[in-house]
Amino acid sequence: MKVILTEKITKLGNIGDAVEVKTGFARNYLLPNKKAMRWTRENVALFEAQKAELVARQENARKKAESFVDAVKNAKFYMIRQAGDTGQLYGSVSSRDIARTLKEVANVSVESAQVLLGSPIKTIGAFDTQIALHADVIVPVKIYVAQTQEEIDALVAGKKLTFGTKKVEEEPVEEVKEEAKAEVAEEKVADAE
Repeated sequence: MKVILTEKITKLGNIGDAVEVKTGFARNYLLPNKKAMRWTRENVALFEAQKAELVARQENARKKAESFVDAVKNAKFYMIRQAGDTGQLYGSVSSRDIARTLKEVANVSVESAQVLLGSPIKTIGAFDTQIALHADVIVPVKIYVAQTQEEIDALVAGKKLTFGTKKVEEEPVEEVKEEAKAEVAEEKVADAE
């Protein structure tokens, strides 16, 4: 389906571009959210009449997004989650969780689609990602995921967490030998009876 974009969309085009998109993408996302209009001769003329207004609206949205950059950069994305002995999370940290945390910490509302995470975080550690406040305003952020606040503090300090290396106190070798001799003696007595 051919549409005319009414706002800049990353990886698709700028305002006024006529692009071919899949029908479902146009019907389910672009058209209902007024990010595009169907390409017809009438709509091309209508777009040209509204172009100045659309460009001004887009510029205002970009300026508003730029005003939130410092708040997003200063936000602390500390996620405390339960995990196993190897550092694997019991669940994951998704873009929805990061968007919710940004709202709570910095009072900046973003959609989960604006968090450019890729795939959900499934292990403990520090992760780099980006938040697209606007198509032209993308802010890099660091996400810290751990089981406790102490582990998060260690990650923030740049320390690496280790998992699965619990120290087992070893018994002195001499005591183990004595116990083994006693067990062998008991077995011989039991066999003799």
